[in-house]
Amino acid sequence: MILAINLDSDVPIYQQIRDRIVQAIASGELREGSPLPTTRQLGADLGVNFHTVNKAYDLLRREGLLRLSRKTGAVILRDPSSGTPDPAFFPGWEARLGVLLAEAIAQGVAPDEIVERSRHQLSGLAAPGGPGSPEEEEREGQRT
Repeated sequence: MILAINLDSDVPIYQQIRDRIVQAIASGELREGSPLPTTRQLGADLGVNFHTVNKAYDLLRREGLLRLSRKTGAVILRDPSSGTPDPAFFPGWEARLGVLLAEAIAQGVAPDEIVERSRHQLSGLAAPGGPGSPEEEEREGQRT
């Protein structure tokens, strides 16, 4: 996995690291059981303090996506095909989604364009054969 961050971004570096790992999990680039570099190694590779990487890893741990262990290090805990999400995931996610939708509407983006852009983003992230994936869209096309 190649992890790129923007040191000039308004988004905190730990959040960029977390977001990139989540994207890699969603796209299938990282799968359940995949090891991640140590915090010190990734910090050195990115030229950032290892505490910054530790903060990103801890966020992922709290979100149930990463297992941290002294023996095995940082390991991806789940991937999109591993089953249904924890019901506790939805309230926070829906709140963040609501803010993103509100931002788009406040900027004058039409609801149809929001949906189209969402589908485009989802098509690159959906688990193979799952909702929103090219395979699922093909099945839907055959049904209609």
